[in-house]
Amino acid sequence: MSNVAIEVNHVWKRFRRGEIHDSLRDFLPAMARRLMGRGPKQSELRRGDFWALKDVSFEVRRGDVLGVIGPNGAGKSTLLKILARILKANRGTVRANGRLRALIEVGAGFHPDLTGRENVFLNGSILGMKQKEIRGRFDQIVEFAGVEEFIDTPVKRYSSGMMARLGFAIAAHMDPEILLVDEVLSVGDAAFRAKCIAHLETLLRSDVSVIFISHNLEHVRHLCDRCLVLDRGEVRVLADVSRACEEYYACFENVAPRENDSAAGSDARGRIVGLQVRDEHGDPTFRVGNHRPLVLELTYELYRAVERASLSIAFYKGAARLMGGCGTAQDDFALPMTEGRHAVQLQIDGLPFAPGDYRMTMRLEADGRVLPNEHVNSRPLTIGGGAGIHWDIVLQHRWKVSEQQEGRKET
Repeated sequence: MSNVAIEVNHVWKRFRRGEIHDSLRDFLPAMARRLMGRGPKQSELRRGDFWALKDVSFEVRRGDVLGVIGPNGAGKSTLLKILARILKANRGTVRANGRLRALIEVGAGFHPDLTGRENVFLNGSILGMKQKEIRGRFDQIVEFAGVEEFIDTPVKRYSSGMMARLGFAIAAHMDPEILLVDEVLSVGDAAFRAKCIAHLETLLRSDVSVIFISHNLEHVRHLCDRCLVLDRGEVRVLADVSRACEEYYACFENVAPRENDSAAGSDARGRIVGLQVRDEHGDPTFRVGNHRPLVLELTYELYRAVERASLSIAFYKGAARLMGGCGTAQDDFALPMTEGRHAVQLQIDGLPFAPGDYRMTMRLEADGRVLPNEHVNSRPLTIGGGAGIHWDIVLQHRWKVSEQQEGRKET
């Protein structure tokens, strides 16, 4: 048996923006040209087409865990759907040697009027499990999801968290040889996420090959052996996890404004042009020490003078855990409001967060309207520091041993 579980060779995938044909008058001639072999070749981009993946190649050996990371729109989910045979590549080949299962959209296919029990059998069948397999693992699935009390209740009565937990529990008990995981470890509460991580670790010990897509670099560092970085559909690097994370940060440097971030609209006020993080020495970085000074440099452009402008910065852990932030409105700080390009610095004495991976979001408003900022929003930031910390906030502090007084030692 080959030691290679997944082999991806020069894969390209093309999509089209918007509608393909405006009318039947456009559709019929295009279909005729295609049938007669005179239409555009697959290798050519037509008007409105774009490459979601460009010449992607890699392999995963048995028992390995490959992380796939990159900015939004890099092509990560497209790649996973091609591996799962949901989509077909325009060019290139994909070969999987073993039973392949995918945790992509947990809970997809649930019928709201069916009970949890009925949906376990329905969803398990959709995911490729046999009825005998589902019956044999039914109790494990229900216990893992923590919905024993409500298993005979229609799932339309479930909370979104219960739905997600049940969907993950079904997908996680498929006994795969190759497992594809796409950003599903954010389901449920903290206790359930810890259970998901522990279950994945159990699978890894049983020699399952995994491709793991996530924006949570903490999970990537914990679970993965190597990492593939995608940027705008292309492989930026395939390397060890530490180097791949550095390349992931580099994806966010010198990002060009989006095409639609312009003054074309008559009501447009401006846009955010860029964001730079600098350490205490003034060097650009996306990794800072715990409680070490840093500076955020934000540049924005106003197309015309405005009457009010405000900026806020927030720091998040994981998908939606707000850790802290600040804003000019709360600080009574006046931003430049004249037409043209402006730069503002936020000097932070030190972030009190525990070591790990975070993300920063920026929000700039002018006259009550949020300025376009998607091309620089949700930037990654890693906090370095000591190991063995199990809390979110690390206090600014010092330890001191007092001299012995009256035979007693105080600290």
